[in-house]
Amino acid sequence: MQRYLTAEVPGTGGTIKGSPEDFLVEEIPAYQPSGQGEHCYALIEKRGIATLEALRRLSKALGVQERDIGYAGMKDAVGVTRQTVSIPRVAPETVLSLQIPGITVLSALLHGNKLRLGHLKGNRFRIRVRDAAPGAVAHAEAAIAILEKRGVPNRFGSQRYGIQGNSHEIGAAMLRRDFKGAVDILIGDPAAVTDERWRLAIEAYRRGELAESLALFPGHFRVERELIGRLVQRPDASEKAFNSVQPRLKRLYLSAFQSSLFDQVLEQRLDRLEQITEGDIAFKHENGACFLVKDAAAEAARAEAFEISATGPMFGCTMMEPEAAQGELERGVLAAQGLTPESFNLPGALRMEGERRALRVPLTGAKAQGEAGDLVVDFSLPRGSYATCVMSEIMK
Repeated sequence: MQRYLTAEVPGTGGTIKGSPEDFLVEEIPAYQPSGQGEHCYALIEKRGIATLEALRRLSKALGVQERDIGYAGMKDAVGVTRQTVSIPRVAPETVLSLQIPGITVLSALLHGNKLRLGHLKGNRFRIRVRDAAPGAVAHAEAAIAILEKRGVPNRFGSQRYGIQGNSHEIGAAMLRRDFKGAVDILIGDPAAVTDERWRLAIEAYRRGELAESLALFPGHFRVERELIGRLVQRPDASEKAFNSVQPRLKRLYLSAFQSSLFDQVLEQRLDRLEQITEGDIAFKHENGACFLVKDAAAEAARAEAFEISATGPMFGCTMMEPEAAQGELERGVLAAQGLTPESFNLPGALRMEGERRALRVPLTGAKAQGEAGDLVVDFSLPRGSYATCVMSEIMK
């Protein structure tokens, strides 16, 4: 059960995401397109589809390779999102003329480089909470005040782990080179799904009735169908079948596993979230640089001013490692998985070097207000941080 940094403040309760307009996200770009170059920077508004699905639709409509389309941040399918994508060797006029279900192109300008993951400052959110408890605005304001002072716990949370909540388990199986396990987890758990045909398809797979499972899986389950189709030909070739999964998806699974271990470490540091201790790797919020803390007392004022924060691990083969108590904590979390940093030294594009991630992030531009009987919360977070971290503290 999740603990709260704002435990002394009553939650507002209520529900969000009742309609796409209840959850609005807008990227804060790191830079603006110059108007010259071979990449078309298109500001799109997507509704009810995830970023990868938006890329697939753009790729099909424009006749470009999906891997050539750049994006700065991954967004899920819930809500209305405005984000920028880059498309090579396509005229802005062509992009502006597109008519694609779920996607509206708002603007298009040329720029010199492909947009890369992380090329943004952060995200602005406007979230509507329906059916909140009496006093919701006051309770939300009290929670916001604590988060502004102590920081937002920089969790990944359940939305990082896919529809069935098991993406991180696929990544763990990959690192252990358990490819049959990875395929089994990817195909899914019948108890975790509510759609009848989907459940029957998984059950058929588990019985070894591969042809039946393939026939039952709906056409939009492209990854599952490709895996099972290969296994129909060679039932014992799990590794070869898993190789059919796109490298981009494989990296998502590995990243989800990294995220799950980070969340474990954060949970053990929650009560001391804003504190710096000897042996920590500290994060400079101004520029993202990290350094080993030798003298915690000397750094306390900078932590209090939110100039620096303690970090947790996104484990990898070259990640900067902490010392003292934090080092022991992190080594124990990784050892419990039967893995070492070298386990992440995978071939080619799957190699996970690792990095440090701040255990807390600043909350900016936050306000809560009542509107038409609902609670509406506005705020901004740095890139890579999730709105659910704020809303769970407010709503509980």
